[in-house]
Amino acid sequence: MRKSVKAIIVAGVVITAAFVWVWPYIAMNFAGSAHYTEQDKREYEFYTPDLLKAMPRISPRYDFDFANITGPSSHVYAIRYYDANDSSKVDAYLETAGYKKQKECFIEATCWTGDDPQETVTVSMLESSKSILVSVVYNF
Repeated sequence: MRKSVKAIIVAGVVITAAFVWVWPYIAMNFAGSAHYTEQDKREYEFYTPDLLKAMPRISPRYDFDFANITGPSSHVYAIRYYDANDSSKVDAYLETAGYKKQKECFIEATCWTGDDPQETVTVSMLESSKSILVSVVYNF
């Protein structure tokens, strides 16, 4: 009888520990949005696409955002560079990565497209906060 009680307790502890470890990933998978920095390792690795991970850091102060838009079914990943006004390094990086600048954009920004027809990259100059916003938009 004692061995079965110990086994049940051990199994309960293991299941609880596994649930506690997995829960943040479950929550991130169903999140509608997130705001994080590169120091938030779990969120950075989970949300940030490789394109933004390799993006040149044109300002010492930057952060990331994720938004899950349900209407047109889009995921938007963004990096915002504060106190920045020159996007030439970002533009050069996008060209090197195989993206092509578009003549028109659906917002007040520069739009770039690559090989994936569902992906659009936008580079916006935000005058109000003196920052540059680079967004990767995936439309499903």
